[in-house]
Amino acid sequence: MTTSEATAAEDRPVRAFAWAWLPNATEPVLTGRIDVVGDRHFFTYARSYLARSDAISLYVPELPLQRGPQGPANGLALAGCLRDAAPDAWGQRVILAEHHGRLTRSSDTGDLSILTYLLESGSNRIGALDFTDAADDYQPRHTDASLDELQKAAGLLDSGEPLSPTLAAALVRGTSIGGARPKALVTQAGQHWVAKFSSTTDHYPVVKSEALALALARRVGVNVPAGELSRSLGRDVLLLQRFDRTPAGGRRLLVSALTMLGLDEMFGRYATYVDLADLVRSRFTRPDPTLRELFSRIAFNICIGNTDDHARNHAAFWDGQALTLTPAYDLCPQPRSGSEAAQAMAYSPAGERASRLGQLVSAAHVYHLDEGSAQDIVNSQVEGIRMSWNEAAEAAHLTQVERDLLWGRQILNSFIFS
Repeated sequence: MTTSEATAAEDRPVRAFAWAWLPNATEPVLTGRIDVVGDRHFFTYARSYLARSDAISLYVPELPLQRGPQGPANGLALAGCLRDAAPDAWGQRVILAEHHGRLTRSSDTGDLSILTYLLESGSNRIGALDFTDAADDYQPRHTDASLDELQKAAGLLDSGEPLSPTLAAALVRGTSIGGARPKALVTQAGQHWVAKFSSTTDHYPVVKSEALALALARRVGVNVPAGELSRSLGRDVLLLQRFDRTPAGGRRLLVSALTMLGLDEMFGRYATYVDLADLVRSRFTRPDPTLRELFSRIAFNICIGNTDDHARNHAAFWDGQALTLTPAYDLCPQPRSGSEAAQAMAYSPAGERASRLGQLVSAAHVYHLDEGSAQDIVNSQVEGIRMSWNEAAEAAHLTQVERDLLWGRQILNSFIFS
């Protein structure tokens, strides 16, 4: 071990305290403690929390309400319901840049521990959890930076440029969200938004493409959050209204499909829609409508060329008793050079992943649909996309060149009908 590696190891936190917003609450309560033992993270519910009449499990399959330390199952290093509250690639890069001053090609997010990312990311994170290094006083980490300031900071970081201490702190406090692309969590006029920024490495209009996908999704009946395309410092920004916040100021617990399936990123390639459908039947509220919605989302992803539909890009609300599917998110047409494509997760018991609508319809029974009903959903989406294409493209501010780039390539590629 080098001197720098030894120093980094010594600086890694070994304990963190978890706070949660319970259903209908507007303030968090101390929930428990995370302790690092070797490579594993053990969670212990606080006695004061277990004594509450309104206490709920953070997620029963992983952390049932009981006394004593609970280690992560299935070979995981940290319970998935806790890991879901941590930043992913982009947020980790933001925190790493604050530690090192700037990012280089050799920067490795593995230099910092998962507890570091939990403790240093902003408190306005996705879901209803937060983490501190003290159990006696909850002090949130927020930012009042403007959208322009966050856009500027994200652009500098994305380009490998150093950030001023003020901009670095603002970006860290505004970043506690998953995904690999530049983004931040912002509050404007009392509304909570996810701001998705353009990147200097974009080879096609990514932000406007996602805005297009959202516009099309609404028009064909897929449940998606409210959103609007905006501009900041001359660049496109997509603002998505957060569905994990309540009008009264509360927060809603979430778990990703990766967590529901008992997997982490290393084994995420084993996640399938078939297994997720099994979970819907056993653990979700309103299973049949949820399965229909899940089938509709797979069909829509195929129609718009979104092959980034992996298990962390699906989630459900958790109320302590059952799961309820969240609105769809991260619906974005992906780059496509040829015609063939495959979804990130298999949608049939035979392991079929090819982006073909006919193959999906053949797996209709998995989603409690007969093939006729499944075909009706597909036909309705295809017709809806064709009919609303110009209107949706206008709403996404696409130029004619950008429309030509997407239509027939990502959007309704002929391969999906083969």
